[in-house]
Amino acid sequence: MRARLKHVVLIAFGLVMVYPLLWMIASSIKPDALIFRDPSLLPTKTDFGHYSEGWSALSHPFGVYLLNSAIVVLGALLGNLVSCSMAAYAFARLKFRGRPFFFGMMMLTLMVPVYVLIIPQYVMYSKIEWVNTFLPLIVPKFLATDAFFIFLMVQFFRGLPTELDEAAKIDGAGYWRIYFRILLPISLPALATTAIFTFIWTWNDFLSQLIYLTKPELQTAPVALRNYVDATSGASWGSLFAMSVVTLIPVFIVFLVGQRYLVKGIATTGMK
Repeated sequence: MRARLKHVVLIAFGLVMVYPLLWMIASSIKPDALIFRDPSLLPTKTDFGHYSEGWSALSHPFGVYLLNSAIVVLGALLGNLVSCSMAAYAFARLKFRGRPFFFGMMMLTLMVPVYVLIIPQYVMYSKIEWVNTFLPLIVPKFLATDAFFIFLMVQFFRGLPTELDEAAKIDGAGYWRIYFRILLPISLPALATTAIFTFIWTWNDFLSQLIYLTKPELQTAPVALRNYVDATSGASWGSLFAMSVVTLIPVFIVFLVGQRYLVKGIATTGMK
């Protein structure tokens, strides 16, 4: 009986949490006049024209903004997988002078608010003429700037038996070969977790993309949604919700496809 009651409570809280999302989806097919007048999830009247109207409401088709988001996400994804896994391999498996100090300094960067770094970073990128390019959003990812993912993979590498490295060294393998041929192939859960979180956080990122991408043809989907509201003065809410649904589809697909890797990756790292 207690287990059933627990499940009922969890389902009730789950419905409360998912209701705004379901309401947004329902509102994307409602006529504008009924969106705020009818809060039900089953619209009495439907208007699928919001999707075609929202797609072409801005100065460029919405597909341009989705493509820009995809470029930024793929660059950040590749950068984090390469650089963070290399840094994690060094911290977890190599012995060098000052390793505890550098690892502690890396962990301290997790406590630095991102808003403290915005102004100096913008000034630096402005001086090297990187503003209004994708470079400020992609290049830092190749420099292992996301300490969370480094820590995630360090904990995973530390859980692997060191006998793997020793056996490879006996066979004549060096550090690079051990990294590429031994550790990376068995680190799929940690790499998948890094990839999923990087995709979701970068795809939904608004602030940094708003700061560095001011040209309309370079803006990403989250920034375009903000501009869409400005362009329509809040008149066509149905079209705005329709484009919001379109923007969320890639996130849902990535999460559903990688869910089992995400759970396994978190369970086999230091969070266990």
